[in-house]
Amino acid sequence: MSEENTKDLTPEEKPVESKNFIERAIDQDLAEGVYDHVHTRFPPEPNGYLHIGHAKSIILNSGIAKEYGGKFNLRFDDTNPMKEKNEFVEAIERDVKWLGADFEDRVFFASDYFDVMYEKALLLIRKGLAFVDDLTAEQITEYRGDFNTPGKESPNRNRSIEENLRLFQEMKDGKYADGTLTLRAKIDMASPNLNMRDPIIYRVAHVSHHNTGDKWCIYPMYDFAHPIEDAVEGITHSLCTLEFEDHRPLYDWVVRECEFPNPPRQIEFAKLYLTNVVTGKRYIKKLVEDKVVDGWDDPRLVTIAALRRRGYTPESIRTFVELSGISKANSSSDYSLLEYCIREDLKLKVPRMMAVLDPIKLVIDNYPEGQTEMLPVPNNMENEALGTREVPFSRELYIERDDFMIDPPKKYKRLYVGNEVRLMSAYFVKAVSYETDADGKVTVVHCTYDPATKSGLNFTERKVKGTIHWVNAATAGKVTVRLYEQLIDEEKGKLNADGTLNFNPNSLRVVEAYVEPDLMKVKPYQSFQFVRNGFFTVDCKDSTEEHPVYNRIVTLKSSFKLEQPKA
Repeated sequence: MSEENTKDLTPEEKPVESKNFIERAIDQDLAEGVYDHVHTRFPPEPNGYLHIGHAKSIILNSGIAKEYGGKFNLRFDDTNPMKEKNEFVEAIERDVKWLGADFEDRVFFASDYFDVMYEKALLLIRKGLAFVDDLTAEQITEYRGDFNTPGKESPNRNRSIEENLRLFQEMKDGKYADGTLTLRAKIDMASPNLNMRDPIIYRVAHVSHHNTGDKWCIYPMYDFAHPIEDAVEGITHSLCTLEFEDHRPLYDWVVRECEFPNPPRQIEFAKLYLTNVVTGKRYIKKLVEDKVVDGWDDPRLVTIAALRRRGYTPESIRTFVELSGISKANSSSDYSLLEYCIREDLKLKVPRMMAVLDPIKLVIDNYPEGQTEMLPVPNNMENEALGTREVPFSRELYIERDDFMIDPPKKYKRLYVGNEVRLMSAYFVKAVSYETDADGKVTVVHCTYDPATKSGLNFTERKVKGTIHWVNAATAGKVTVRLYEQLIDEEKGKLNADGTLNFNPNSLRVVEAYVEPDLMKVKPYQSFQFVRNGFFTVDCKDSTEEHPVYNRIVTLKSSFKLEQPKA
């Protein structure tokens, strides 16, 4: 029931909305006066392109802010300059905007707060809650213990406050090499939560930063920086994925001991997992570097940039996230659900055009030579609002190779010698003969047509069982078409025994196709349905005005069924 239909109903009459556990927690916080507003954020690390899993967090965080009339920030957690680039910053901002998440003018960086973080580190030292340590990384790991063994305190844990302040200042001044000293929080080496066993909060790294240049040679660790960023920005609800659940005590410790008023509340939700796709930045980076794919936006990937280039729409991704649900339990969504969402989004929006991907020539022997007529063709049979177009028709056409067979099986409804079919929006034609090359491959099909059967004349004397699409040979445009399958072999699984990715050798097939003239006058990201062949979009990188390149978004049919909720 729409908002307009319910606005005059009493509270008792209005239907009860189903809310997820995050919304219920926020409702409780607002009702109890913990917060009087809602402010969320999406905090990506600019060390790669975003993928479909990040879309869930973007849509959730921005959606919650919109639902409660609050604010939403985009903030880059850029605390690791060794892996970060401006390229990634620009790509992330572009992706978040494309998904429709409105951060207005609120684009922030963790590095904007490096001075604040440094002062808070000094505060912890002065409170006796942080110390400078010279144990090696291996020693820190050894001293940490494990789930069955309590940790062992560093010999440096009880350094004086004065000495810690001096050493930390010297770290900042660049007197120590990378990896020689760290600043650690002093919490509890016997804690059952390993994250609380005196975690490192600063390390030495003589690396230029994409935002701050060479101002710093010490950088805060993510677990220290992240809660400070949230607190400085006034975030009320820090919504993050389940792997941070064990980090929540440290998050709360940092904002409490750094003496921030009105601390944010961290709430964890399950990640969005998609079957048989590559989402790990490490794997994608290697695919890009090894040129297995042609960049972070290769349409076989599920980065947001790749999905956009493939032809997915923001609406289809939002629907996918909604259908996948928000929960505390980890689960995987089937890739076919994502495909279902884009089919549902496009089927009434885009024109249905004729394109022949594996062409053979069809010659209508009794059609007047030199004659061309313009035939009206509906742009979308299911959506009359898209109108009609005129398509040229003459004696010589192209049809799909599999629309003619020499020895057809039973129930084959398309062309074979002696059989009659309708050419879509045109005439009945009957195959009378064919030509082959030296290898016996059909090159030309000859047929006759019946002028009385022209589409729109309500011909009723006889019926045909098959309809095939076509393009006019004389006016057809030639385009490149890319046909995609999953990058990963679905039957064999994602990884080989040695841990390498199990690639599908047929993940990309490139063909030259013939298309009707209107498909030559297109712009990047325009999408169409090619009759019987699927939904396609104009590639944004490789298309030119003279030679469009089309990426298949998705095929027309799938075995996927959306389960309806039981009454």
